[in-house]
Amino acid sequence: MEYKNENRIIELEITSYGSEGQGVGRLDGLAVFVKGALLGERVRARITKTAPRFAEARLIEVLDKSQNRLEPACPNFDRCGGCDLMHMNYAHQLEFKRMKVENAFRRIGSFDNIEVRSCAASAQTLRYRNKAVFSFAQQGARVISGTLGEKSHWVIETADCLLQNEASLKALETVTEWANDFGIPAYNEKTGKGVLRHLAVRSTCTGEIMVIIIAAARLKNEAELVSRLVSAVSGIKSIVVNLNRERSSLIMGRKSVLLWGKEAITERILGMDFAVAAESFLQINHDQTERLYSFAVNSLELNKNDSAIDLYCGIGTLSLLMAKSAGSVTGIEYVPRAIENAKNNAQANGIKNADFHCGAAEKLLPELVKSGKRVSKLLLDPPRAGAMKPALDAIIKCAPERIAYVSCDPATLARDCKILVNEGGYVIECIQPFDMFPQTEHVESVVLMTRSIDCKYENNRN
Repeated sequence: MEYKNENRIIELEITSYGSEGQGVGRLDGLAVFVKGALLGERVRARITKTAPRFAEARLIEVLDKSQNRLEPACPNFDRCGGCDLMHMNYAHQLEFKRMKVENAFRRIGSFDNIEVRSCAASAQTLRYRNKAVFSFAQQGARVISGTLGEKSHWVIETADCLLQNEASLKALETVTEWANDFGIPAYNEKTGKGVLRHLAVRSTCTGEIMVIIIAAARLKNEAELVSRLVSAVSGIKSIVVNLNRERSSLIMGRKSVLLWGKEAITERILGMDFAVAAESFLQINHDQTERLYSFAVNSLELNKNDSAIDLYCGIGTLSLLMAKSAGSVTGIEYVPRAIENAKNNAQANGIKNADFHCGAAEKLLPELVKSGKRVSKLLLDPPRAGAMKPALDAIIKCAPERIAYVSCDPATLARDCKILVNEGGYVIECIQPFDMFPQTEHVESVVLMTRSIDCKYENNRN
């Protein structure tokens, strides 16, 4: 049909949002996704891609402007892949994220009568990230650095990013200058040649900073780089080279070498100290993390009679917070270094009622259940892909009274909750989103579930 022709200019009423924050309108029954368009606007756009059930279009002009529209504060907003929602005012960003979670539960979970609480706002909407990742590229004889373009590996050269703190930006400037002074080339994914790939900078509320240079080989003039970084960036406690020789888009390699300082820096969460190594997972918004973790742990209503499980426990942050109220806590995590950190963190914080096991959740949890492990409360915080079905089956079999499910992906969260409700007899008590990532489409959520024969929400099976 004519309306499916690419490059055709159309006018469109925006009636909803896509999961990534695109405005969505309909043209002769076809859903058209327009990045940068807001709900309620009428826009002019050019079709750039067509498929049997949808089309994508590039925004040309806003004909009727929403009162929720803002001028983006970053000049690279329309090119960079870091921010999706900077053209929305903050109240509307929060409502979009609430709707995103609710839509996932209705569409993927098939929950008709579901309510999602208002998204909990972040105290900071800019400069909130405690971890930065930048990329390097070769431009002639010169190394450039910055962020990646939207859905690409092209580096947008920039001296600033409004989500990052001053220390991260200063470290990027220092490493880039050092690379150009000493002729250290950027890595090229297509040819496999070059050295510098990425720079990661971690900072904590205790004022400690770790700089991680991700490279395809050991660096020349490492001593000079260390000297420059220590002089330029106040608070540096650790400088690490991470070796990634794989010809892939993965950021971190498997081997890290300490160049200077200590192997881990210290983060403090709700009064407890945690060692954070180069490979450790840590939420990137400290203050919002404390709010989310408090909500998740408190929702379990732990007491000294509880034997609790923390699935996908990472470095043990939630495990140790749970251990302050529970009788015992068992953490399960498949990354060996994270389990080592968790054990050390337990010892450093004087926690004696938490133990940790290294292995896949879908393997270890069934083994613990088979051995007769009693589980009264359970918390899980899986990767974006969600929990594996064997892990969910084991949760259902051990039948904890209360489950707190922490997730960064509403789609896999809704999918897994559907299984726990339909197959495990659980009831969804509340769904609480948290804005961990202002200016982006991402949202973190906590779902509290209790075990019951009769489900609170009617579920339509597909």
